[in-house]
Amino acid sequence: MAVPERVLSNHDLEAIVETSDNWIRERTGIRERRIAGEQESSASLGFAAARQALEVADLLPSEIDLIIVATSTPEHIFPSTASLIQDWLGASNAGAFDLSAACTGFIYALNLATQSILSGSIRTALVIGAETMSRVLDWEDRGTCILFGDGAGAVVLKAGDAPGGVLSSVLRSDGSGWDLLSLPTVGSKDVHLPDAGLTDANGTRAAMFKLHMNGREVFRFATKVIKECVQEALAKAELSLSEVDWIVPHQANQRIIDSAARSLGVPPEKFIVNLDRYGNTSAASIPLALCEAVADGRIQPDQTLVLVGFGGGLTWGASVVRWTGSKPVELPLWKRQRRRLVYFLARTRSRLTRTLRRIGAFLGRSQKFRRLNERLDRIPWEDDNGSKASRKQL
Repeated sequence: MAVPERVLSNHDLEAIVETSDNWIRERTGIRERRIAGEQESSASLGFAAARQALEVADLLPSEIDLIIVATSTPEHIFPSTASLIQDWLGASNAGAFDLSAACTGFIYALNLATQSILSGSIRTALVIGAETMSRVLDWEDRGTCILFGDGAGAVVLKAGDAPGGVLSSVLRSDGSGWDLLSLPTVGSKDVHLPDAGLTDANGTRAAMFKLHMNGREVFRFATKVIKECVQEALAKAELSLSEVDWIVPHQANQRIIDSAARSLGVPPEKFIVNLDRYGNTSAASIPLALCEAVADGRIQPDQTLVLVGFGGGLTWGASVVRWTGSKPVELPLWKRQRRRLVYFLARTRSRLTRTLRRIGAFLGRSQKFRRLNERLDRIPWEDDNGSKASRKQL
């Protein structure tokens, strides 16, 4: 996992919008969140998380076959954030693309990578959830700016004969709720209008390129679908709720998590929650919570987890996982040095490739100009007296 150093507390927000620490904590459970600095982005945070995931898995970038980045705040519309991370890692054998399913994105990406492995088309995948939600917030809208934070989390999936891993997944969507949680951007039909923005079913106008949410309706939606998709995913895995050790939910709101615990009939202590320190990090929230629980020893090998997410789309989904991963350990010095060398060579190769591409483009233009001049030299031109001569003679 990787999170920015800058911490924005509820008390800090009191200077930005009309709110208070008590008001935020009582309604959301959030105390603070991380905010990306000027030199940080979804790509840089995702890259840092990816490096850590590869170290835990003790894999080199060249062993990765596929990189999927779940994000709603990509570095660019294109190229994909995944392609940038692939280049920085030096994962020369990997395909890479971004996946957009809002806060459910990590569940979608996890399932897609799993199915690619099960089909035999790949053996190893790197799945990343990375967000810089602070860049798309309206900091005058206290209904949204208090909720979101920045960060990234990553996991490695690998084919193997031992039982475990992702046992089942359920993915769902209801596009009729598109206006309840959305981020209008360059492809919107309204982007060309003087007062560009999105108007939802209630007539509320949202600014272009800024997140818009109907909090009340999203709350109702989330509390309804969590129970349904958790139960459906467990049924597909032929497991009961009593066999689940941990539930790792999307970290959206403590009230939503508490409501889910009541509806499922499980103690709140079974839910892994770090919402209070990071806020809602969208597609990064589940892997962030997962990483912390693995690092502090709560999640142990052979335990059964349910990962459940919900978000804009509307989308929702759940995955049942038999944990087979390892706890982060300090790699031997020679392995750490080898990795540093791999990343250094990857950056060097990338810069060299871009430089050679520019040189090639320049030489190509030079050759075109030379051929053009040669053609012009062969064309007969007329001088002031009507005599024809070549350009050089003239």
